Amino acid sequence: MDETWKCDLEAWLAPFVSALRHKVRGRMCPAYVAGLIGAGDRKSIQPMASRDGEVGYDQLHHFIASSAWDTAPLETILLAEANRMVGGDDAWLIVDDTALPKKGEHSVGVAPQYASALGKTANCQSLVSLTLASQEVPVMVGLRLFLPEDWTSNPERMARARVPEERRTALTKPEIAIEEIDRIVASGARFGCVLADAGYGSSASFRQALSERGLKWAVGLSRRQNVYPADIALIFPVAKAGRPRKYSIPEQPPISAEVALAGEIWRRINWRRGTKGRLTCLFAARRVRVADGHKHRMADNRMQCMPGEEVWLVGERRSTGEQKYYLSNLPADISLRTLAAAIKARWVCEQAHQQLKEELGLDHFEGRSWIGLHRHALMTMIAYAFLQARRLNAAGRKKKNRGTAAATKHAGHQAGHP
Repeated sequence: MDETWKCDLEAWLAPFVSALRHKVRGRMCPAYVAGLIGAGDRKSIQPMASRDGEVGYDQLHHFIASSAWDTAPLETILLAEANRMVGGDDAWLIVDDTALPKKGEHSVGVAPQYASALGKTANCQSLVSLTLASQEVPVMVGLRLFLPEDWTSNPERMARARVPEERRTALTKPEIAIEEIDRIVASGARFGCVLADAGYGSSASFRQALSERGLKWAVGLSRRQNVYPADIALIFPVAKAGRPRKYSIPEQPPISAEVALAGEIWRRINWRRGTKGRLTCLFAARRVRVADGHKHRMADNRMQCMPGEEVWLVGERRSTGEQKYYLSNLPADISLRTLAAAIKARWVCEQAHQQLKEELGLDHFEGRSWIGLHRHALMTMIAYAFLQARRLNAAGRKKKNRGTAAATKHAGHQAGHP
C-alpha cells in the first residue's frame, strides 16, 4: 500500500476526531489508527508508539486505557460510514463471535471457553461481533465482550477490571447480540436479513426477538431441534377421567430437524463463484413450525413444546459428508437457491475476523481493563472500515476507467465505420 493512505486517513477520520472534542485526543486517535494500519507485526501500544516517533507510549496508553471519552459518538459515525458503504435492502447483518487467546487470568473476561476459530476450549476472551456486509464486502460495526460466569459471579474481579456497573449483569451471547442489533437498528443502518450460526440460531428467544422486531433472519440450528409439519393440526383430546383439557395439543409429536428432512429431495445448488469455480452443495428445504412455543404437560407426564412460528427448515450436505441445518423466516415463496445464498453469505464475517487479527492487531491488546479492550476494538473497526472504503473507491475507479476505455473504443470504431 503506497504512502498516500496517510493523507487519505487524515481526511477520512475528520468526523471521528471532531466527535472527540479534545485537541490531544484528536491527535491520538489518528496516531493509533495509523499504527494499526502501518507496518510492523505487533500492533500493541508499545511497538506502535516506538514506530510512530511523534507520540509517546504514555500518551497512547492514556488515550486508550484511562482518558475520559465516550465511545458512543465514534460508534455512531462508524455505523453511518458502514451504512454509506454497504448498507441497503440487499445487505446482511451477520452475528458471530471471535476469540482472543490469552495467558493468565487477569485480562477482563478471560476464561477457559470454547473458541470456534480454534475448534476447541481455550483460555481466551470471547467477543460478540456484528458485521454489515453487501456484495461480499464486510464492514465490522460491533464488538462486545462476553463475560463468563467466572466473572459475573465475582464483583471484586469485575471492579478490578473496571467493568462498568451497567455491564456487570450476566448476559448470554444471544442477549448481547440483540442489544447490539437494537443499537444498529436505532442508528438507521439498513440491512435486509440477519444471519447467525447455530450458537445463536439454536436459541428460541433469539429467533423470537428478531421476529418481534420485524426482522428477516436465516440462522444455524442443531440437527436435534424438534419441529412440526407446517400444516400440523391442534386437537382437544378427550380425557378418560378428571377435568377436561383447557388447551389444544398437536395431533402428532414433533420430530428432529434431521428426520424432518431425511425424506426430502436434495438438489445441487451453486450459490456464488469462488476463486476455484462455482461453489455448490446439496440442499433440501421444507416449511415447518418449530417446537419452541409454550410448554404443555402431556398425558404421559412429559413436557412438550407447542408449535411456534412457521419458517423454512433447510438442510445442507457438504462434500465431506457433513450435514448442517438452518431455519429462516424468509418468505414462503422464495427459491431454494436464494435460501442457500442467504445461508452461505455468513462466511464474509470470518474473513473480517481474520483481517482484523492478522492485519490490524485486534488480538494484540495487552491491557486488562474493559474500557481499554473495547476502545482498542473500536479503533481496529475504524481502521478496517477505512481500508474497506479505500478498496471500494479503488474498485469504483477501476470500473469507471474500464467503462471510459470501452466508450472511447466504441466511439473510435463508429468514427472509422460511418
